[in-house]
Amino acid sequence: MEFWLHGFPLVGRTKDWAARAEQQGYAGILLADSETLVADPYVELALASSATEHVRLGVAVTNPITRHPAVTAAAIATVHAESGGRAVLGFGRGDSALRLLDLKPASLAAFKQAVIDVRHYLGSPPDEGDIASVATPLSWMTDEFGHVPVDVAATGPGVIAIGAVHADRLTFNLGADAGRLSWAIATARKARSDAGLDPDAMSFGAYVNVACAPLDDAIAMVRGSASIFAQFLVEGMRAGVPVSDDDKTVLEAVASAHDEAQHGLGIAPQAELLPEGFLRRFALCGPAEILLPRIAELEDLGLDRIVVVPASRDVSAAAVDASISDFATGVIGKGML
Repeated sequence: MEFWLHGFPLVGRTKDWAARAEQQGYAGILLADSETLVADPYVELALASSATEHVRLGVAVTNPITRHPAVTAAAIATVHAESGGRAVLGFGRGDSALRLLDLKPASLAAFKQAVIDVRHYLGSPPDEGDIASVATPLSWMTDEFGHVPVDVAATGPGVIAIGAVHADRLTFNLGADAGRLSWAIATARKARSDAGLDPDAMSFGAYVNVACAPLDDAIAMVRGSASIFAQFLVEGMRAGVPVSDDDKTVLEAVASAHDEAQHGLGIAPQAELLPEGFLRRFALCGPAEILLPRIAELEDLGLDRIVVVPASRDVSAAAVDASISDFATGVIGKGML
């Protein structure tokens, strides 16, 4: 199993952060794309490429509304070329980048077309039965470094099916609950089989809130970050993602209290409503000896990677760095690769 590290594009800090992640054994780094909250991820990824040698570089996730698929394709293809072929494109319907501008996520139909189009801009021909909105790929791009994988971030069954059939990879926004991830993998595999595609020829991952620290400290660290992914699960629940009655009650309360202006903060009202029991199941919290058996269980489901989402936006940089380092030593360093 691979471990990727999610973070924010921060001016003056991303290069060193990426270099440390590579040294610690993370397989890839992913930077958020939310223009009113953080700096531009593509600029920071290009800078990170100059400070690293082999770690993969991606955006997680961009959307087809704030950036036209052609603009997205050009940006990630530039990172791919400058890094010697290390780029990955995380693609989703849109979250804070849209909501903070009073825009709505892309519809399923629009998102499906955007996935087809962005892959075509990046040089992949449309699959049989699909029609791209554009005639040709980027004219300046070469195939020297291979194609850029498109990795769909998915929660509900509709987006899971789109990613399973039309993208190169799927990474689920469902937390660390093994039962829910098992459902997601089965849903994706069925979508591929129904489309006449090999269900084994798809790479699966999961975005997971992770804090490697004493349990109480770890739970506090992920509370705000987990509230973001809990909100994804609210939308997924409404679209058919299976949840227990207890979780449904929690998620409905989170949805009612949601304050986009406090997106990802541990003090946000939606974050404070998350019970400890929910967080212990939904996130990976605690010292490495607690995390290792849970990660092994997720690997056994068929996950190829976990994207480590390390902490809430208002946690101190020192605490975040310590958790990332301890996870690298206690989990990655134990051979969980």
